[in-house]
Amino acid sequence: MKQLRTLLPYLRPYRRAIVGGLALVVVSNVFAVWTPDLVGRAIDMVQQPGATRGRLLGYAVLIVGVAILGGIGRFGMRQLLNGYSRRVETDLRQALFDHLLRLDAGFYGRSRTGDLMSRATNDTQVVRMAVGPAIMYLVNTVVASVLTLAVMVRISPRLTVLSVVPLALLPPAMIFFGRRIHRQSEAIQEHFGTLSTMVQENLAGARIVRAYRQEAQQAEEFDALNREYLARNMALAHTSGIFSPLLTFLAGLGAVIVVWVGGREAMAGRISVGDFVEFAMYLAMLTWPMIALGWVINLFQRGAASLGRLNAILRTEPAIRAPAEPVRLAQVRGEIEFRDVTFRYPGTERDVLHHVSFRIPAGKTAALVGPTGAGKSTVVALLERLYDPTGGTVLLDGVPLPELSLEQLRGAIGVVPQEAFVFSETIAENIALGVPAGASREVVVREAARVAQLDETVSAFPAGYETRLGERGVNLSGGQRQRTTLARAIARDPRVLILDDALSAVDTHTETRILQGLRRVLEGRTALIVSHRVTAVMNADLILVMDDGRIVERGTHAELLARKGLYATLLHRQILEEELDDGAPLAAASGEV
Repeated sequence: MKQLRTLLPYLRPYRRAIVGGLALVVVSNVFAVWTPDLVGRAIDMVQQPGATRGRLLGYAVLIVGVAILGGIGRFGMRQLLNGYSRRVETDLRQALFDHLLRLDAGFYGRSRTGDLMSRATNDTQVVRMAVGPAIMYLVNTVVASVLTLAVMVRISPRLTVLSVVPLALLPPAMIFFGRRIHRQSEAIQEHFGTLSTMVQENLAGARIVRAYRQEAQQAEEFDALNREYLARNMALAHTSGIFSPLLTFLAGLGAVIVVWVGGREAMAGRISVGDFVEFAMYLAMLTWPMIALGWVINLFQRGAASLGRLNAILRTEPAIRAPAEPVRLAQVRGEIEFRDVTFRYPGTERDVLHHVSFRIPAGKTAALVGPTGAGKSTVVALLERLYDPTGGTVLLDGVPLPELSLEQLRGAIGVVPQEAFVFSETIAENIALGVPAGASREVVVREAARVAQLDETVSAFPAGYETRLGERGVNLSGGQRQRTTLARAIARDPRVLILDDALSAVDTHTETRILQGLRRVLEGRTALIVSHRVTAVMNADLILVMDDGRIVERGTHAELLARKGLYATLLHRQILEEELDDGAPLAAASGEV
């Protein structure tokens, strides 16, 4: 329950709504307690010699009026207390999402997407029930119980004590069941995250599942997880199912005592018939608060479990932090330098970069080549500051990246990642991501698409640039997705452009046309091209050859060919792999044509 204290900052903005709602809880209960008193007085009045229809009608009108006023009070309390809880849920979800955006790549590498989605949706709803309905019904239970018991004592202290004795068993029952509900709720939420992850992965990888004919296998695994989720929920339902009837049974024992003892008191004339009926109504009014108390405890326990899961994320500090007093570059020129950089991924024990050093002058084009696993994409990740080096320093315009603001750093860099990702928006919105809104936005989008050799393709679509993409761009081919992400990077007009194997899914002819268009775009800006195709890097001002996390060769295309080292080996291997017509550019690059 200590977890719920962390919600106080979210509750403070709604103090007035909380106070007003709780005040209406008291007011509505005052009217509710007044009704049995009026019924008792009306019954006693009927038995008196001076009873008239007019007096009876007066009591009836008064009872209706009290009921209406009490109903208005309950409507107001629900509007205020349930309303503010919805706002707290919205604020908490927003805070969680904002925090997720600030967390580093390492966090997402060790977290499951389905689990994070479960926390952002299901857990925030459970917390809302704890801070809204649970608080409302808890206060309602306390106020109703105090007011009701006070009137019951006025009628008959002895009868009140006897009828309430069974309720003394509630505290130990609440403690026992509350702890059990807490443990079961926490286990359910954890398993729900696993279930959500499997659904998300199967939806995202539907093509792979079908291609490998794994529908039956995946359905079987999901069935096992789903049945486990059902079993855990049924266990919780079983616990709750025992808890609530137990409360009802204990309250029913009190009703038996009232009928037996209270009836004898009325027959003996020690209390009136009206008092007897009134007392029975008050005891019935205590039944719902006692039952609601079990439900409230359930809500608080589940809310604490869910909030604990949310706090585990909110308390996670991002490994990549913005400096307190960042250095602000008056103008980003684009000079890149790696000084003796060593790096290993969080949670691993093997260095993937070993003392890497190089410098790319502003406005020049450099290339990274090397076999798979050489560390090329890791260099790109460090330059984007998705990670910080384990050792050494990465600099932009002579300033270490940790000293620059993340906003200026990432605003100056345009990245076309190896894995092309597009959003479920229109093609135009995907390309214009990060482009300031304005009259020239459409022109920028079309020009970027032309450079990326995407304009003709998009123009053939019925809706053109307003074509809405499916999830992860399912209605585009791999090459079209890559060209869309390339156009997105170009449209931002960054000072540093990084192409991380960004043309791997396009054919060599399209690649040639794209590279020709890029030459004009790259003029005056720094570029880093990562590719396994020599045709993509042969015109670079500097080529860095990587192998096993080290730079083993550096120079121009001609210089590296003359050395007959790893670069030349990679080139000749590509020539052998290409068909004669597709390999012509490579053969020319090697001087064989």
